[in-house]
Amino acid sequence: MKINAFEVAAKYVYPSLRRRLVEILYNEHKLTQTQVAELLHITQSAVSRYLRMNRGALIEVSKFPDIDADLRKLAEGIIRKKPSEYQIHAELVKIALKMLGKGYLCSLHEKIDPEVNPTECKICIDLFG
Repeated sequence: MKINAFEVAAKYVYPSLRRRLVEILYNEHKLTQTQVAELLHITQSAVSRYLRMNRGALIEVSKFPDIDADLRKLAEGIIRKKPSEYQIHAELVKIALKMLGKGYLCSLHEKIDPEVNPTECKICIDLFG
């Protein structure tokens, strides 16, 4: 295994989760790009790149209803409580680990690293499931 699950999560999953969170705040809560940027402690330019699918576009997070629901709940909490960037980061990491534990990323991991065989590898499911 050349690329481990944590590298997959950091490089592909986390940006995709953040992109979906931006979409929820912008499209569903009707916030401006500037408001989204301020709430998430990122730049307006980053928000724009997420919305144009220039960042975090590899995984369509909305196809996982439980993960999408977690992000919607997080978005509502961000609007209400305005947490620190570290609190937001911690919640996104928890959601990423949930995705690992449910085996949602096995096929992606296999595409990135052909040495991974999802039928034999149950590391993430055992650790985080």
